[in-house]
Amino acid sequence: MRHTLRETWSGLRRNLAMTIAVVVTVGVSLTLFGAGLLTASEVNLVKGRWYDKIEISVFLCTEYSSGGNCEAGKGTTEAQRASIQQTLEANPEVEEVFYESKDAAFEEFQRVFADSPILPSRTAEQMQDSFRIKLVNPENYQGVVSEASGLQGVQNVQDLRGVLDPMFRGLSAVQWATIVMSAFLLLAAALQISNTIRIAAFTRRREIGIMRLVGASNLYIVLPFLLESLVAGLIGVLIAALALSVGYYFIVVQNAQTLITALPWIGWSDVLTAILIVAVVGIALAIIPTLFATRKYVQI
Repeated sequence: MRHTLRETWSGLRRNLAMTIAVVVTVGVSLTLFGAGLLTASEVNLVKGRWYDKIEISVFLCTEYSSGGNCEAGKGTTEAQRASIQQTLEANPEVEEVFYESKDAAFEEFQRVFADSPILPSRTAEQMQDSFRIKLVNPENYQGVVSEASGLQGVQNVQDLRGVLDPMFRGLSAVQWATIVMSAFLLLAAALQISNTIRIAAFTRRREIGIMRLVGASNLYIVLPFLLESLVAGLIGVLIAALALSVGYYFIVVQNAQTLITALPWIGWSDVLTAILIVAVVGIALAIIPTLFATRKYVQI
């Protein structure tokens, strides 16, 4: 074992520049990969929290409204309102239907715009009464929206997914861009590790030949190369773990959580999970290219 450790240390010193290059590449690529994992966790958390609370709002016609299925100058009649409610409640995708009157809508308007100069310009009669729909499965919303939009007396159907989906698509694009960039860097790191091992094996070819003559096992010959790449990989993992922890603390804990309180945020457990996955990838990245390189050049 002493000989193996001595050979490992010797190899690291001889190829110091390439080892540093490998460490930096592995560290950066694993950091980007971990950032992609954390972004994915955040997107899934927000989706799970918000999508479950999404309600569809069906706004009815008033004398002042236009468009939709409204008649000019006429509001939704009692018969139309009852028909709309009956149709919505009969839909198997609808769990519950809530009716909000004009007076209730006006009270909410007064609460939200209490300090706004537009408050005196609105009356309860100008408000729209509406139905709020809670879905059985928030993922299946399009059928309900389509049905409600075609009902007579409905002026507009509002679904928060029209606001949320573009945001989620943007976050998913950032997530995949991060993962793709990290994949290219991980490939570069794997090639660097492979080249470093090739050079190390070439410089020690005479020693390897002697070890073979005296009957050294394949593991005994390969172990110093594995330890070299493993040391570089583990240092890269430590760099990535430190970068992810510091980034999470300053970006999320110190800033995002206090500035955007409406969003749920991932916790330290998610960071730890990402670091563990990064560690597994980093170790595999160190071992697999080394095994391939030594198999070809050391002839194990």
